[in-house]
Amino acid sequence: MSPEQGPTGAAPHRVRVTSSRRRATRHTRRTMAADVSEQTELGEVYVAGLMRAQLRLSLSILLVGVLVLGSLTIALELWPAARALHIGPVPFPWVVLGVLVYPALFGLARYYVRASESLESAFIDVVNKS
Repeated sequence: MSPEQGPTGAAPHRVRVTSSRRRATRHTRRTMAADVSEQTELGEVYVAGLMRAQLRLSLSILLVGVLVLGSLTIALELWPAARALHIGPVPFPWVVLGVLVYPALFGLARYYVRASESLESAFIDVVNKS
């Protein structure tokens, strides 16, 4: 009897060992939506990117508003003839700063809301696409 033969005299069945684990865990692909909703570190990075984009937008709108209002007041201060103008009983600087500024601010606010919604919808599209 050779050492390769079993007690019954037949050769034992060959077994090929390729892994020490019987069942390997399956790698499941996580979606961006799952990362965001479960508030994982990666999801926090995605949300932080959206927040940075919205902060950049708000700071740019603020800068435009400050530059427009600041330059308007400086222009009215540097142009003395504008202070002497009257539209009816109201001085021209009051008309410009009290009446004409509000439609401009309304337009800036409307632009900000639309751009912010556009950023959010693009973020949602990217999250849902993955």
